[in-house]
Amino acid sequence: QVQVVESGGGLVQAGGSLRLSCAVSRNTFAINVMGWYRQAPGKQRALVASISRGGNTNYADPVLCRFTISRDNAKNTVDLQMNSLKPEDTAVYYCNIRIFTGTNFWGQGTQVTVSS
Repeated sequence: QVQVVESGGGLVQAGGSLRLSCAVSRNTFAINVMGWYRQAPGKQRALVASISRGGNTNYADPVLCRFTISRDNAKNTVDLQMNSLKPEDTAVYYCNIRIFTGTNFWGQGTQVTVSS
């Protein structure tokens, strides 16, 4: 069974930085896209950033030029470096992986709280 585990969330002041990490274990499938989503209270889960196996990246407009996604294909890990954090970035962040069959796997989520 594929396991997706996030780490690195926490509480930070506005303007600060956090780095989220996600590790995929027990995986026997080739991973296509890896990404991060977030869900704030009362809102739907939304894409933050994604990265293809070849390194092509995609970012949501609110995080452009502040967040950077990276992955290590050999280690099956994906990181999200978050700089210049704002209170509106407060949410539960979820790691998502999609294998080449189209199946998605999700982590349990990690809380990011940005105080003003």
